[in-house]
Amino acid sequence: MEQRTLGRTGRQVSVVGLGTWQLGADWGEVDEGTARGVLAAAAEAGVTFFDTADVYGDGRSEQIIGGYLRDNPGLDVTVATKMGRRVAQVPEAYHLEAFREWTDRSRRNLGVDRLDLVQLHCPPSAVHASDAVFDALETLVAEDRIAAYGVSVETSAEALDAMAHPNLATVQIILNVFRRKPLEEVLPTAAARGVGIIARVPLASGLLTGRYGHDTRFAASDHRTFNRDGSAFDVGETFSGVDYDTGVDAAQEFARLVADLGPAGATPAQVALRWVIQQAGVSTVIPGARTPEQARGNAAAAGLPELSPELLDALERLYDARIREQVHARW
Repeated sequence: MEQRTLGRTGRQVSVVGLGTWQLGADWGEVDEGTARGVLAAAAEAGVTFFDTADVYGDGRSEQIIGGYLRDNPGLDVTVATKMGRRVAQVPEAYHLEAFREWTDRSRRNLGVDRLDLVQLHCPPSAVHASDAVFDALETLVAEDRIAAYGVSVETSAEALDAMAHPNLATVQIILNVFRRKPLEEVLPTAAARGVGIIARVPLASGLLTGRYGHDTRFAASDHRTFNRDGSAFDVGETFSGVDYDTGVDAAQEFARLVADLGPAGATPAQVALRWVIQQAGVSTVIPGARTPEQARGNAAAAGLPELSPELLDALERLYDARIREQVHARW
């Protein structure tokens, strides 16, 4: 699989990584055997980047990854984790002693002395502009607790604030066919400053697979049930903030365009991932997978040819016609 430099970490990572929120059982139950099968299938397909967080299953995702890597010591995989969502979301919670406590816990969960990459996990907006916060992150690097640091953000404005800090390695941001705003300023700024872009929610919480209908029901424990209105966390994390019924209609049209104009044999999910991969400035895209088959299918997107100009133009028209105005009006 193609490898790209992950910003200021200097590490080479696969263009398709693996997001592991679902391994914490926050998308419905995933047993440990299946979770390990997902990790193994991704690694066998060439994935060299796993993204997790201390809050995914309250550490379960980190622990499963740590156990899998201990049992497979020859794998060259970069693991990024995130911190900050286990406490009250106020700027005052983000300080050096808390960072030490959080990273110590993640190091234990993952079974490592030094974390490859730690990202602030969608903290309050003011945190991204705080020099004291980034000085504390520099201290963690100096203490050899972490090798590099980045941010995971909800908005383009937060990404731009964070990139004003000179040693920021990466920005993780929602980017997909239905969520295009980062193309305007975030990706060009990141490319100019040597900051890596980790693209998350690339399938709009599964909408872009084309498998969901208006009558699809998700488990009560699945955020696609309980967070559609943004009552639990930022609504952009669930269906990219698109109203579900609007998203289903748009996704069905997306699937038709893929069938007519996409690479032969490619699924809608693979084309959605290929679209992200070929956006200038993206280092890696991190779809989740609940089964080994999904992990292998996602990884295969890296081998698709570039999408045609005809398909790219049609997808932009779809966004303008069905998504842009609705999302802006709603949120």
